[in-house]
Amino acid sequence: MLKKSLLAAVAVAAMLGGVAAEAKTTLVYAARVITDPDKPALGPTTVTVTDGRIMTIEPGRAAAPAGADVIDLGDKTLLPGLIDLHVHLTGDPGGDFRNEAVDPDEWGVVVGVKNAAITLRAGFTTVREAGSAQYTAFSLRRGTAEGLIEGPRIVAAGVPLSIIGGHGDVTGFREDVHAVLDQGYTCTGAVECAEKVRKASRAGADVIKITATGGVLSQQGRGLGAHFSNDELVSIADTAHSLGLKVMAHAHGERGIEAAAAAGIDSIEHGTFADDAALKVMKAKGTYLVPTLMAFEGVRERLGKGIYTPTVEEKVRMTLGRVGQAVTRAKALGVPIAFGTDAGVFEHGRNAGEFALLVKAGLTPREALASATTTAARLLSMENEIGRIAPGMSADMIAVDGDPLGDVTTLEHVRWVMARGRIAD
Repeated sequence: MLKKSLLAAVAVAAMLGGVAAEAKTTLVYAARVITDPDKPALGPTTVTVTDGRIMTIEPGRAAAPAGADVIDLGDKTLLPGLIDLHVHLTGDPGGDFRNEAVDPDEWGVVVGVKNAAITLRAGFTTVREAGSAQYTAFSLRRGTAEGLIEGPRIVAAGVPLSIIGGHGDVTGFREDVHAVLDQGYTCTGAVECAEKVRKASRAGADVIKITATGGVLSQQGRGLGAHFSNDELVSIADTAHSLGLKVMAHAHGERGIEAAAAAGIDSIEHGTFADDAALKVMKAKGTYLVPTLMAFEGVRERLGKGIYTPTVEEKVRMTLGRVGQAVTRAKALGVPIAFGTDAGVFEHGRNAGEFALLVKAGLTPREALASATTTAARLLSMENEIGRIAPGMSADMIAVDGDPLGDVTTLEHVRWVMARGRIAD
């Protein structure tokens, strides 16, 4: 009897409107709409959004139904929300590496809340967090998904896998300090590397990040060559794929890039010294290049100012002369190029500066915009969710003055942002 009484009460409440909330509808008017970088832009258009989803795209100014909100963007251009595939929301540029032994992981969440809002307002409605402490990016991911904090959709890697003493491992301290700071994601041998992929998956990683070569900003000075063995790389890729996860590999040196691509790694991050041999393997394997050209702008701006240690400065100077060349070669060979910046090496919010650098390296404005929308969405296997303005897609849209297909620098000044149907303040 008690169960029946409860069910009856719930039914009455539902009829009185106490259970189900009414759908929220918003109409967006724009003078010009780029639904997909590969398609011609539309003229005056109405986009209807209900409960965070794009419902219809109609020519002209459609009549608003009763109770709907109306956003009139005037003569602005409406386009899909941008995607940055390589950010570090939990960090800011120029910090002393010794802070790793001082600041608690929780501080990364505080910094990340600030940077998530800045990134969203810059027009990036989805980001891939490319390495953080164990749970900081996962906390941010949940916070933006639930609307508790302002920020983009976050695809998070968590702690990167690395070799002992390599880029991604704790370096620059005494060995006893290393032991205290170690987060448990170094691996040696195929079996242990498979174990660490499974550990990352269990912890909540959406993607597996590895450091396949040396890095520029870490305190180990052993160059930028390959780190993992071929067996280790294959084990990482196969294990991740068996769990439904993709692998992103930090990689600078050409042979490390080639080995990672040959093993089945899904994307090469940075790819600074990629030569034709490495890029041909990437093309054959369908491996994406995520160039992060803005990272080197941030590094260049801080060079010679006492911010970096001598070890890091030497590697920076060795690298800067090659920045952008891999993009030119990759385009010529047909390697897919997806947008990523390494924000956190430079100030968050400047992400869109990458577009002009991609165009300088040989991409057309249309190709550059596609790299941050449709191409990036495919790399994430989210092409039916984000990257286009189309019925059924998440309502992730931005507005700019002018035509980004003619001048990509217009994307550096985003005027309006909607992410998952929520308008950024």
